[in-house]
Amino acid sequence: MEGLKCVQSAPVYTHRSRHLSPLVRTSTLRYVQTPYRNRVWMTMSSMSFNSVSASVHSLEGSKLSHSDNTLPSKEVLDLWRNADAVCFDVDSTVCVDEGIDELAEFCGAGKAVAEWTARAMGGSVPFEEALAARLSLFNPSLSQVQDFLKRPPRISPGINELIMKLKAQKTDVYLISGGFRQMINPVASILGIPPENIFANQLLFGSSGEFLGFDTNEPTSRSGGKATAVQQIRKAHGYKALVMIGDGATDLEARKPGGADLFICYGGVQLREAVAAKADWLVFNFKDLINSLD
Repeated sequence: MEGLKCVQSAPVYTHRSRHLSPLVRTSTLRYVQTPYRNRVWMTMSSMSFNSVSASVHSLEGSKLSHSDNTLPSKEVLDLWRNADAVCFDVDSTVCVDEGIDELAEFCGAGKAVAEWTARAMGGSVPFEEALAARLSLFNPSLSQVQDFLKRPPRISPGINELIMKLKAQKTDVYLISGGFRQMINPVASILGIPPENIFANQLLFGSSGEFLGFDTNEPTSRSGGKATAVQQIRKAHGYKALVMIGDGATDLEARKPGGADLFICYGGVQLREAVAAKADWLVFNFKDLINSLD
């Protein structure tokens, strides 16, 4: 999920209160008092894997010639193959859509949110301001979110196989997103990623299900939040080699001292050329990453 920064293309711990109830969904929705993170989905629904693959190939064919980092160096391959942990962005990476835009569309405010996003792209906007502004355009209720979550996640082709292969090699996998846990938890469940390996934002609702905002204590609710989350993960577990995979500037920011050693840009859904140009490795298909692990 790309933060609202000036780049080309169109993106743990919940606050407790007597009046606020974070919503977490696994197989069913329920209220909890302790936190846990955006959304993507698996499906055979409106967009088939064939149509997704077709769009990936179209992107690859049109943009490949502009990049010289589609073939990884030996150093990059060594880091990738020996990573202790891999952190994935969710929107437009693990899944084929942007969670907040899809929720806004479902609530009847898709056009307004898209127009605001387009205006914000003209300059740099702090992530927390952008997030609050977009949510204020449609103020989703608890019941609307529950209805929205009845739709299956749309997972990117190859991501399930890639994560299975990483886990088979004893590589820890995390999801780090500027989206919402309510929408990401179903995806994590499909991919076999535990709740404690999810870093994301949390929608907050009142006792009557009315929208109250989002938890500003989450690191991913602020600009630079993904980098902070990656640094926390690395410090907590003492990983020697950590990789970040995503499509946006906020994912690229995670590559810094004490954070990710390697940034792999996934351009299979959205290709943000300013981000791709600075990546250690640009891929358009997760099969490239799967095959490189052999």
